[in-house]
Amino acid sequence: MNKVLEVYRGFEDVKTLVDVGGGNGTAISLVISKYRHIKGINLDLACVIDDAPLYPGVEHVSGDMFTEIPKGDVMFLKWILHCWNDEDCVKILKNCTRSLSETGKVIIVDVLKPTQPNIKDLYSTNAFAKDMVMLTFLSGGRERSLPEFQTLAFASGFRRFQIACCVDSYCIIELRK
Repeated sequence: MNKVLEVYRGFEDVKTLVDVGGGNGTAISLVISKYRHIKGINLDLACVIDDAPLYPGVEHVSGDMFTEIPKGDVMFLKWILHCWNDEDCVKILKNCTRSLSETGKVIIVDVLKPTQPNIKDLYSTNAFAKDMVMLTFLSGGRERSLPEFQTLAFASGFRRFQIACCVDSYCIIELRK
């Protein structure tokens, strides 16, 4: 996450950042520590956030991303969509759409799997290895390619899709209404 914050500048104008499925709040706390003007909301299940540490500028909110997501101008999904099948991803992203301001965006941090494996390319090899892990341990979870992420975004009501940058083996994808 520190490397993402070094490279990616998409948090600079954010007012309210909602970390969807944010676990104990570590990722959003790192964002807020760099961008102190942001109001941070960490959304996860009650059983996850009950023992989460308190972080300055971060409010822990108990909830279910499949039901409702708190309002904000930016939704942050780090390593979330690869855990779910396409149908569930569309549910999550539609809930993000409903909770976003009109000028807001969704920031996705995830592996972007190449459409074809290339054993001579370390990024490609890592992406396909991570995909095998997801396929093995999660029912429906998997890494996705650019066309697969675009399909999810457009099926969820987003009209603009861009790869903001890539950091190590992860890409930062921005979705806008």
